[in-house]
Amino acid sequence: MSATGGGRAIIAAFLANMGIAIAKFLAWLVSGSASMLAEAIHSLADSGNQLLLLLGGRRARRSADREHPFGYGRERYVYAFVVSIILFSVGGLFSLYEGVDKLTHPHELENVWIPIAVLVIAIVLESFSLRTAVKESNHVRLPGQSWVSFVRRSKAPELPVVLLEDIAALTGLVFALFGVGLAALTHNPVFDAIGTLMIGTLLILVAIVLGIETKSLLVGEGATEADHDRIVAAIEDGPEVDRVIHLKTLYLGPDELLVAAKLALPADETLTAVAAHINTVEERIRAAVPVARAIYLEPDLDRAGTDVAPGGATAAGTGTLADGTPPAG
Repeated sequence: MSATGGGRAIIAAFLANMGIAIAKFLAWLVSGSASMLAEAIHSLADSGNQLLLLLGGRRARRSADREHPFGYGRERYVYAFVVSIILFSVGGLFSLYEGVDKLTHPHELENVWIPIAVLVIAIVLESFSLRTAVKESNHVRLPGQSWVSFVRRSKAPELPVVLLEDIAALTGLVFALFGVGLAALTHNPVFDAIGTLMIGTLLILVAIVLGIETKSLLVGEGATEADHDRIVAAIEDGPEVDRVIHLKTLYLGPDELLVAAKLALPADETLTAVAAHINTVEERIRAAVPVARAIYLEPDLDRAGTDVAPGGATAAGTGTLADGTPPAG
């Protein structure tokens, strides 16, 4: 997995969650707290999430073949989607079920100091895990970019997933501490059930957010606006090309961007000169945007009145593409 994949953050989160899950299960066994059981399932699901993310990163490194000529980079998106939809949803629904069950069949907690101690220790450990995720994310987060924008715009799914996992874990621990603490103070187990319901709702909300973001990556996202502008500038920053007629990009994986463009070249160039110009432009694109690895450039004649926007549609006031055909749609 590449550096942008956050392998260190994933491993740190896995080790923390496995230790925490075991402690929570033990605390649930001795106390009977539904909040502790919900949190134990939460941590177990998180551990499974991290294993799937690591597996996705490993499978994504396979070499391209005839069946998958652009490689397997998008496997990371598939596993992130599985994590967000299945595991978080299952954990959330289980927690809601446990909360409803404890509301209808309440019983007072036993040895309540044990789950409280486990929760406090878990909060400390999860804080270290979140600190690692934040540190790893800062290596790839753009200067001045907000965390919301980072989660929404990141092309590597692992770091946003781990960040949201850790934030959800800390929030869930606070909810569990709230439920167990009030149940202990008031001797009313209803608060433990309420804490469990809050944890379940939290997990489902995180599943929805992650599902929406990873779905967008699976469907296919193009270059960011900044990278798009860098690519256009790299193409036009030289005498080889008159202008970009149209440009399309697509992330084949978090670390590989496909660039396809039709370029207007002078009409009097020889085939040898055109080939040399294309190679020069490709080098400039890769220097400007290193993840642009698959580049396909099509030379064409510069014809007046056929200016095309970057997305492939004709610009205002035009009705044909550079090859004389009407635009799609």
